[in-house]
Amino acid sequence: MSEKQKKASAYWAANVKYLFVLLSIWFLVSYGAGIIFKDSLNNFKVRGFKIGFWFAQQGSIYVFVILIFVYVRLMNKLDKKFGYDD
Repeated sequence: MSEKQKKASAYWAANVKYLFVLLSIWFLVSYGAGIIFKDSLNNFKVRGFKIGFWFAQQGSIYVFVILIFVYVRLMNKLDKKFGYDD
């Protein structure tokens, strides 16, 4: 395997790791907080809304948008690290 292929493999492995972590966070927030733990979270309120309801309706969308920006930032750093920031 050439040095270029090793570099590309390491880059892709880091990218997949980032994707797995970020999508796991989104899954936990959307499915976990919005469905599984909804009843427990509904004991708490923010601005009059039950937190379980809020996560099911809006929270997971907000978290997803934030995760997109986090992913862009992580990938920009990864691109610079591996020299793909042309």
